[in-house]
This record gives sequence, C-alpha cells and structure tokens, in this order.
Amino acid sequence: MSDPDLLHDNRTTPMSAGPREWLGLAVLALPTLLLAMDVTVLYLAVPHLTADLRPTGIEQLWIADIYGFMIAGFLITMGTVGDRIGRRKLLVLGASAFTAASLLAAFATSPLLLIIARALLGIAGATLMPSTLALISNMFRDAGQRAMAIGVWATCMSAGMAAGPIIGGLMLASFWWGSVFLLAVPVMALLLITAPVLLPEYRDADAGRIDLPSVLLSLATILPVIFGIKKAAEAGPSALPIAAIITGTGFGWLFVRRQGALTDPLLDLRLFGNPTFRAALLILLFGLGTVGGIYLFITQYLQLVRGLTPLGAGLWLLPPAGALILASTLTPIIARKVEPRFVVAAALALATLGYLALGFVDAVGGVPVLVSGFVLVYAGISPLMVLGTDLVIGTAPPEKAGSAAAMSETSMEFGVATGIAVLGVIGTAVYRAEVAGAPVPGVQAGAQEAAEDSLAAADAAATDLPAHLGDAVLNAARDAFTNGLNTTALVCAAITAALTAVALTLLRPTADEASTSR
Repeated sequence: MSDPDLLHDNRTTPMSAGPREWLGLAVLALPTLLLAMDVTVLYLAVPHLTADLRPTGIEQLWIADIYGFMIAGFLITMGTVGDRIGRRKLLVLGASAFTAASLLAAFATSPLLLIIARALLGIAGATLMPSTLALISNMFRDAGQRAMAIGVWATCMSAGMAAGPIIGGLMLASFWWGSVFLLAVPVMALLLITAPVLLPEYRDADAGRIDLPSVLLSLATILPVIFGIKKAAEAGPSALPIAAIITGTGFGWLFVRRQGALTDPLLDLRLFGNPTFRAALLILLFGLGTVGGIYLFITQYLQLVRGLTPLGAGLWLLPPAGALILASTLTPIIARKVEPRFVVAAALALATLGYLALGFVDAVGGVPVLVSGFVLVYAGISPLMVLGTDLVIGTAPPEKAGSAAAMSETSMEFGVATGIAVLGVIGTAVYRAEVAGAPVPGVQAGAQEAAEDSLAAADAAATDLPAHLGDAVLNAARDAFTNGLNTTALVCAAITAALTAVALTLLRPTADEASTSR
C-alpha cells in the first residue's frame, strides 16, 4: 500500500498528540460546525419555506426531522464502513455527497423534493459524524488530551448552533429560504482541500466484512417506527401506526439476536455490558431529545407569535448560544476537579429549572422569560455532550472506538430527531385541541380547518380573511401555540429531572474510566 497513512490503526498511534493532530482537529471542526448550523438555520427558515412550498403540518415535521432520523439510521453502518475503508476516506466521500444534497435542498420546488433532499443530507451526514469523532478518539489516545479534544469538538458544535441563527437570519433577510443550505458548499470545499493534507488515515486492519443483513435489519427497525410516529402525529393513534411501530420493534429484536450471533457484528453488544456506557447513552438520548423538541417551538414562537424577523429571532437566541459555548469550554476544566456524574447531574438540574421557566412563557410579553429559561437549558445540556460523549468513548476499548463513537452520535441524533417528533406531536396536539375547541365565529370552515393544522397555516389563512377576523384567528392560534410550548416544556422538565437521578445513581465509572474525563 503506497500511502503510509493507511497503515495506521489504534495500536500504532502514539499516546501523546503532536502538532499534526491538533491541526487535524481544526479540520474536523469544519463538518461539526456545519452539521450544527444546518439544524438551527432550518428552524429559522421554516416560516419562509412554509409560505413558499405550503407543506402540510405533517410534511413540515418530516422536513424538520427526517434529516436526524436518517443520520441515526445510518450512523452505525457508516461507522463500520469507515473502520473498513478508512475514516478519512469516508469523511471525504461524505463531504462530497453532502455538498450535492445541499444543492438539491436549496433549489427544491416542492415539499416532497425537500424531504428527499433532507433525507439524502442525513445519509451523507451519517458518513461525516462518526468519522469526526472516531478520528478524534484515534488521534488523541491520551485521556486528558482526548477529553480536551472532545471539549473542543463540543464547543464547535455549540458555536455552530450559535452562528446558525445569526448567519441564517442574515441570509434570510436578503435571499430566499434555500440559501441557508448553500452554507455547506464553501465549508465542504475547504474540508475537501485540507483533509488529505492534515488528517491521517485510520482503519481497522482486522475488521471483518460488512454484514448486509444487519444493515437492512437496522433500517427495518428504525424506518417503520418513524412511519408509525408520523402517522400517529397526523391522524392520531390507529391500527396502521401501531402496526408499524410493532413491526419495527420486531425487526429490532431480530437485529439484536443477529448481532449476538456474528463474529464481526455491525453493533458490538458487549459494549452495553458496561453500566456507565449504558447510562451515558441513555442520558445523551433523552437529554438531547428534550432540547431538540423544544427548539422548534422556540424559534416559531419568536417569529410567528412575537412577529420577529429571522435575524431578530437569531439575535434573541445569542444569549442561550453564548451559554452553550461557555459551558462547553468550562466543562472539561470543571470535570478535572469534580467527578463527572456530579457535573452531569448538576447540569441536568439546571436544565430542569430552565424548562420550568419555559412552562410559564405567555403569548404577549414572554420573550425575556423564554430567553432566560433557554439560557439555563443550554447551559445545562452542554455538559451532557462533552462528558457524555467522553464517557461513552472512554469506557470502550481502543479497538472499538469507532463503534463507540457511532453509538454516541446515534444516541444524540436519534434523541434530537425523536424529540422533535414526539414533543412536536405533544405540542401540536395541544394546539389543535385548543383551536378546534374554540372556533372563531364568522370564519369559514376552510379557513378554520387550516388554522387547526398549524400556526404557520393559521398565519397564511388569516391573510385571506377580513382584518378583524384574521386578527381573531391569529390571536387564538398564538395563544394555543404558546400553551403547546408550555406543555412541551413541562414534559421536558420532567424528563431532565428523571435523568438527574439516573446520572447520580448510574454514572459511576471506575478509577480508570473516571480519569478519561479529567
């Protein structure tokens, strides 16, 4: 093999990282920043693409969360592919695919085409995410350096979430909604140029073949469950969505049984034998699920309830984003002196207070309360990404770092996507029940039905009504949406409070494992 980099594996990497590794970390920050920005800028673009493409409420949910579900569905598979063909190679291939899918999304002319483009973006994103974290785990073998590198990685993710609303708001102020997807083009171009120069290649020389039936079973597990959740969100519980969820669960059982019988499984179930590993994944799953679900409501509240521009909404989201960046930076430093489980538990308690504050936001003057509560939420969620990820990787043996990285990313991405879907269903159900329960007198049935679908649809329907009726419809819809936000926030508070107890009781690493977080 002519490229000496291709001979790297976990056993030949020096313990102490040098200048090349730290420069390589800067390169890995590029896709991390972009993937974080891609989520937040879409939330800001939702009112604009809704006005242009006129998606239904369920199509709007598909546009928002199909990206995360496809990432979650393919992460483990792509992590295994990276182990075999090389993680740098997979990163480069994924960057090229992400660029092409971004162009398709930018110029989509229908909700269906945008959903397809977002799905392709998710598949491409699944090649990027395990590559970045697995390369970090390979490049930084020293526990202290790895914790610092993961802290930088999490800070870059936080910075992307912070920059997304501002950059997206600026672009939406001057260009059409599709322009937000074009942010990927220059970022990925820079990655394609620098990655071959600064990133060494890593692959598992002893890895077996990819088990195609396991890949198919993993997809057959996730996709029917997604379908069931979506159909239940659209039309309520019925035989079809329940059957889809049961079918996906059945395929999941077959997937687990097959992994246990394979010599080279797609998912090494032995990793779950470590209680710290299991607890960290659980906290990442539900912790990120709460913030993913509430974020969509917050951005729509700022724009559709309070009437702010995308840029104005982005500016109001700067304080929470600043708290996220600050907490990501300080967490590795604090964790050197305080046991990680106490840091995670305190962070979850802080997030719980933030969600409780969001439960009391009103439709008229609630912006200061909303921003203050979201500051606490972001400050509390950030340590989960840093310490949770480090605990997942640190408790796995070095030769399984790629699989552990993929599972960590899968847990976070699936958590965010599931949070958007499940919490979106809860908030939407509250909204629809309130709007349907108090119809505005004098409004035609068609306009009333549109208002019951979503706040964005109510906003569009109000423009075709006389001013006094339009204002009445909008006021009722805004109150109902705010109540949906309140209910969703209180559900999030209950979840994070329960996770606080999980962190205190189950995140008990051994002395060696605890040192990986310090």
